[in-house]
Amino acid sequence: MENENKLKIILGIVYLSIVTGFLLLFFSYFSFDDFSSFELIKNNRDKLNDIKNSNLLIASLLFFIGVIIWVLLLGFGSPVFLVGGFVFGKWIGTILIVFGLSIGATLLYICANYFFKDLIKKKFSSKFSNLTEKFKKNEFTFFLIYRFVGGIPFFISNILPTLFNVKISNFFFGSVIGMTPQLFVGVSLGAGLNKVIENNQELPSVFDIILTPDIFVPVIGMIILVLVGFIIRKKFYK
Repeated sequence: MENENKLKIILGIVYLSIVTGFLLLFFSYFSFDDFSSFELIKNNRDKLNDIKNSNLLIASLLFFIGVIIWVLLLGFGSPVFLVGGFVFGKWIGTILIVFGLSIGATLLYICANYFFKDLIKKKFSSKFSNLTEKFKKNEFTFFLIYRFVGGIPFFISNILPTLFNVKISNFFFGSVIGMTPQLFVGVSLGAGLNKVIENNQELPSVFDIILTPDIFVPVIGMIILVLVGFIIRKKFYK
């Protein structure tokens, strides 16, 4: 038992070291200016489209694997679903993002359940004790609601279910179904940004961008989902 605990600690430290190294490497190569320069985004868009058009299957597979790794390294969801829509469009992008995030989240949940369960219980059990009985009543249904309403940072939402001993199959399928609505809206927003860049040589005003149908419709959809999620969340976390 003691040797098993030592192994868990060592593997946990290795995992956290990899995460820290990834974050340092990422921010040493990219700055916020890289994501705000219209010209840079437009040029990179053309390069990404060339890669995608040369071999869609390989590009999709690499992106899919990248999404899984991103989630495992504690990445949050917003960048990847915007990139997914931006590069692959809303339909293929949604499929890649939904399953990539769900698989990555499930693997992260398994790791957290094995290595950090005691730590997670110590930090969060008192705050979310009211949900324990709900999950015992109908685990899949309540996990589905948990995924749909959101309201918790993506990384935290992937490890909290260790408090409720959620089955791996329920975690995966609940993630796929529960996250699809908001991910589809987010991916559609990324696809809309792609069209805005394609149709403009210079960066339009924020007002013009928002009124573009490819942006306006997903934004309205996102607002509706946020409002519905807020109403359900008020009852769910009561």
